[in-house]
Amino acid sequence: MNHPTTLPVRSGRRPDRTAAIAVLIAVAMVTLGALAPILGSAQSLEADLSDHWIAITTGFTGTDVVLFGAADRRGDIAVVVTGPRGSVTVRRKDQHAGIWINAAHMRFESVPGFYVVASTRPLPAILAPAVRARHEIGMGHIPMQPQDALAGARVDEFKTSLIRTMVNRGLYRESPDTVTFLGNRLFRTRLYFPAQVPTGIYTVAVFLIRDGDVVSAQTTPLAVSKTGISGELYKFAQTSPILYGLCAIAVAMTIGWIAGAAFRD
Repeated sequence: MNHPTTLPVRSGRRPDRTAAIAVLIAVAMVTLGALAPILGSAQSLEADLSDHWIAITTGFTGTDVVLFGAADRRGDIAVVVTGPRGSVTVRRKDQHAGIWINAAHMRFESVPGFYVVASTRPLPAILAPAVRARHEIGMGHIPMQPQDALAGARVDEFKTSLIRTMVNRGLYRESPDTVTFLGNRLFRTRLYFPAQVPTGIYTVAVFLIRDGDVVSAQTTPLAVSKTGISGELYKFAQTSPILYGLCAIAVAMTIGWIAGAAFRD
């Protein structure tokens, strides 16, 4: 499989702010709890993130973002995090004369670079397949269209392979039983973003579910971007790829010359 979009290089972990986040959540939940009777008449769901920006710096090893909220009364919650979309080419390898080579391939458009679902219970237990498909909840309902409109029955085969690869990379995940209620109205979950998370604008959608249907929903944005030296290098590589390549070759040749001179001495 070949993924044409460039995934971020491994960069730094943000400082541990567990205590600060805990205070933030406590204050926010008390506020949301006090406002719940008022909010319930206009909107039955309110949710927010502990942070709306993830900064990828040198040595980044992944980070957590806490989502917390309140509902007018208890139900099931599903949280869907969708990353920036792009084109992906899936290739199938076949063996010929004892050698594995790329054979058939299929290109998909508008594929999320990151897709995570967190929920109070397994999705089949709280939503019918038709409802999941309508709201694009769950990996079986990710909207990704083949570039070739006449791809036919092979679409499912290549789509399954694509999803499996993204799961193995830690970029696609379904996590049932990870959204927890604190009482009857307040809920929270912890969303993990791995080191290889792609940069861009993310959408975090929260669904309130009762009797097998979505009764309220809310979306909020989240930005993931590179900062510091790694961010400047990434920007340079994206805006001037030819010059970046020449500089990389020059640096490699210089390091090789220095190493050769050192060993000769």
